[in-house]
Amino acid sequence: MSSRNTVRFALAAVLGFAVASPAAAATKWVMASGYPEASFFTKNLRMFIEEIETATNGELTIDLRPNGELIKLDAIKRSVQSGQIPIGEIRFGVYGNEDPMFTLDSVPEIAGNYDAAWRLMEAQAPYFDKVLGEAGIAVLAYEAWPGQGFYTKFEVESADQFDGVKLRIYSEATQRMGELLGFQATILPFAEVPQAFSTGLIDAMFTSAQTGNDVQAWDFIDHFTYTGTMHNKNGIIVNKRALAKLDPAVRDAVVAAGENATRRAWELSKEASEITLENLRKAGMKVAEASPALQARLDEVGAEMVKEWSAKATPEQQAVIDAYLKSAD
Repeated sequence: MSSRNTVRFALAAVLGFAVASPAAAATKWVMASGYPEASFFTKNLRMFIEEIETATNGELTIDLRPNGELIKLDAIKRSVQSGQIPIGEIRFGVYGNEDPMFTLDSVPEIAGNYDAAWRLMEAQAPYFDKVLGEAGIAVLAYEAWPGQGFYTKFEVESADQFDGVKLRIYSEATQRMGELLGFQATILPFAEVPQAFSTGLIDAMFTSAQTGNDVQAWDFIDHFTYTGTMHNKNGIIVNKRALAKLDPAVRDAVVAAGENATRRAWELSKEASEITLENLRKAGMKVAEASPALQARLDEVGAEMVKEWSAKATPEQQAVIDAYLKSAD
């Protein structure tokens, strides 16, 4: 059974107790996301919405408010949970302090390519269905971020070159990775990156080609070494009560559109990765794939961080990793 069929059946189970209200006037939802209109995430949301409105003949319309204009990214989950809005897009890694499962995909090399990221998503979906379901939230779709890499002032051959280099990272997981690689790792917000380079606070960063485009990394750095390393996830989430109130046919259309949004997101992410890498080249940066030596060291760091993650995991959380690793056999 596919992961999205699993999600479909899980949604049916958690909503089965609810009796849908009689068909009435068209329903209008407001949806919040944290990314700009040009982002492939937002493009995916637009197609998700169009599919729903077409399939329901306008019985459900969704007013998307992107770029954090309605609700900031890190507040969207709570807003959906409380019913302030019925639907939104989140970045799972924002909520790592609530549950380590939200940042499992930030462990280096646990899902270093898109195929592995898909299998990890399939392994995690039942867990998220349960945990978020208990909070009154259903996950309609999962969306993968492009892979990551190192922005440096020098050509990278091995991790030995990282010793003492001041690295900008963006999460506790990437900070731990940076420390294990020998960096002086500092968590900095996206908006502070250009100034941090100009003042010497950092002299390297670890992030995606997309972020490199967004901050115009070529203004202060020369090399980008693509490693893959991790493909973090976003998710389209919905308030279960709001979903249960829909006519059954409309509800089915929403779930089906979510399944399609998941598959489409993986393809859009791959396209975005290629486009943004090419943009770095066009801007004059030297773009390279990680050397075998660097990739081997990242594998070692990833294995160590998996052990650290597992040491703190509950049996239920450990079962997710076990299921994922088994899927690779």
